[in-house]
Amino acid sequence: MSQETPYIFDATVADFDQSVIQNSFVKPVLVDFWAEWCAPCKALMPLLAKIAEDYQGELLLAKVNCDIEQDIVARFGIRSLPTVVLFKDGQPVDGFAGAQPESAIRALLEPHVQLPPPADEDPLEVAQALFAEGRFSEAEATLKALLTEDNSNAAALILYARCLAERGELGEAQTVLDAVKSDEHKAALAGAKAQLTFLRQAASLPEVADLKSRLAQNAEDDEAAYQLTIQQLSRQQYEAALEGLLKLFKRNRGYENGLPHKTLLQVFELLGNDHPLVTVFRRKLFAALY
Repeated sequence: MSQETPYIFDATVADFDQSVIQNSFVKPVLVDFWAEWCAPCKALMPLLAKIAEDYQGELLLAKVNCDIEQDIVARFGIRSLPTVVLFKDGQPVDGFAGAQPESAIRALLEPHVQLPPPADEDPLEVAQALFAEGRFSEAEATLKALLTEDNSNAAALILYARCLAERGELGEAQTVLDAVKSDEHKAALAGAKAQLTFLRQAASLPEVADLKSRLAQNAEDDEAAYQLTIQQLSRQQYEAALEGLLKLFKRNRGYENGLPHKTLLQVFELLGNDHPLVTVFRRKLFAALY
């Protein structure tokens, strides 16, 4: 078996501890146990190679010829071929026996290794798309890689802070935002700061169920109505929050010195001018004002 790339290689009893166990502390290593006489092994091998290539070095693929490496087979109790085992931090963490479709193999790998963005894609755009889909940990990993190369990228720093905030790391998120010195991304920076504000406020407010219970008893409980919108904002339920804020603004625009109006403007900053909800609710707010 020839070595296709630096991250696809044959593992032998002589180098297994180094090439698989030690390497797995740095990057996950997928080990393919195969044999020359095994037809399903031959079918699986190019598929595993293709997947490993897609990870561009973030995943290593080690191939063990079971006819030759009997000691490794005995060490891991391999009973049928093909068997594929994923090693991470020195331990087998997942695997499968028998042929599997590509989608199942990729699903197995997904929690353990991040797929790099295609070379022609802007990693910041990739991270923005992931964030918009609520895939915060993947967005954060993409941004970390980008910031390793350029730690002064203001747009990446702001989005990275928002990922941290979603994980509840509010202090760390604030530190990152404080480090952004560029005037170029004022709206995004204001939006990220608004998000932090809502998350901090929500932490000290009554639970959603309690607030809804209060409103069920008294639909004009302005405090409960306002606090519910903050809880909704902290959970990214933007449409419900905007509806609640607008309703409160129409009913009592002077509540807490015009707080509903100020908060509506903060949400517009958070979502950005191009967001469809902002377009709709700016119009509704304008109609309510005039």
